Amino acid sequence: MEHYKHTVNYYETDKMGITHHSNYIRWMEEARVDFLKKIGWGFDRLEELGMVSPVTAVECKYKLSTKFAEEVFINVYVEEFRGVRLRLKYIMTNSEGKVVCEAASEHCFLDSNGKPIRMERDYPELFRLLQANGP
Repeated sequence: MEHYKHTVNYYETDKMGITHHSNYIRWMEEARVDFLKKIGWGFDRLEELGMVSPVTAVECKYKLSTKFAEEVFINVYVEEFRGVRLRLKYIMTNSEGKVVCEAASEHCFLDSNGKPIRMERDYPELFRLLQANGP
């Protein structure tokens, strides 16, 4: 799948001109939203179906700094999905192809009452797509 591209904004940098670490988490969300849209299950569709997918965990390993106007390419992969918990992996690289950050986020799928959704039974198409984009 095609990567997501983010250009570092000036407001995302600190006084030293380096991207503040908190922005990488926001970029993960941008890339995740883009990933779901590309597989045909954008957040608008999920919300129309009464589904939410909260973040239950996040981790980031910063490898290289990024700066204003630098392009960051984010590849999103399904690292693990068995129907309840979804773990996504993010590999962020700069224009030279060097890894700037390796990250992961974990999610679950809940209905509008906050109860876990049985993905394989209730949304078999999404279940198969998430498994197909895994390891």
